[in-house]
Amino acid sequence: MTDAAPPPEHPRPRLGVFKFASCDGCQLTLLDCEDELLCLAGELEIAHFLEASSNVSPGPYDLALVEGSVSTPEHVDRIRRIRAESRYLVTIGACATAGGVQALRNYADVTEYLQMVYARPGYIETLATSTPISAHVAVDFELRGCPINRTQLLEVITAFLAGRKPGIPNHSVCFSCKQRGNVCVLVAHGTPCLGPVTHAGCGALCPTYGRGCYGCYGPAGTTNLPALIPVLRHDGMSDEDIGRFLHTFNVTAFTAVEEDDRP
Repeated sequence: MTDAAPPPEHPRPRLGVFKFASCDGCQLTLLDCEDELLCLAGELEIAHFLEASSNVSPGPYDLALVEGSVSTPEHVDRIRRIRAESRYLVTIGACATAGGVQALRNYADVTEYLQMVYARPGYIETLATSTPISAHVAVDFELRGCPINRTQLLEVITAFLAGRKPGIPNHSVCFSCKQRGNVCVLVAHGTPCLGPVTHAGCGALCPTYGRGCYGCYGPAGTTNLPALIPVLRHDGMSDEDIGRFLHTFNVTAFTAVEEDDRP
């Protein structure tokens, strides 16, 4: 009698990590997971992750993590291909979820920028705008931040592979400040701070060290921006200063909130 053949191995879920217009910081957050990344590598197949390895495999992918904004014609075609090959697609970071700091081009003449920056602008193929991934394809979840939070990233990967909704809070940075027992820099010291209208995720890093929040994680789920503007003016900020304060990592997201709140 011969031994029975061993049962076939259950295929591991396949992960693809992709970059568009960005600084690579959110992909580096995944690499910085270190010990946890080794555990993930045992539970899933990292099929495409050029930041980690040049050895890549074609789709399909069970989960695609996408960093960066859509800023060139080639990006539009590529994100559509990735979406078609991916069961779940999650955007990571301010560039992918809101267009990033490069979306400042949306409020200026991109041709003028090209002429100022490049000696031969005719060789540069770019779009007039920098847009989030969700402007072009369906997105299953958006993980915000500049860069993203490693703990939240691990939660998102685990949740999608387990078939459940990620447990990412939608409250503001003010909630995180209260959890840490911070004295409010805005109320107590008159320090300009976007914490009341910014999505939590950083652990209130800047306010913990006496600096105001810069809005790295974009608008919170319940954002009352019109109520914050008079407070910032009271603390000595001009309308121009407030505009610059809001127009950084998540310029398009905060601009959208401003437009929605106008009468």
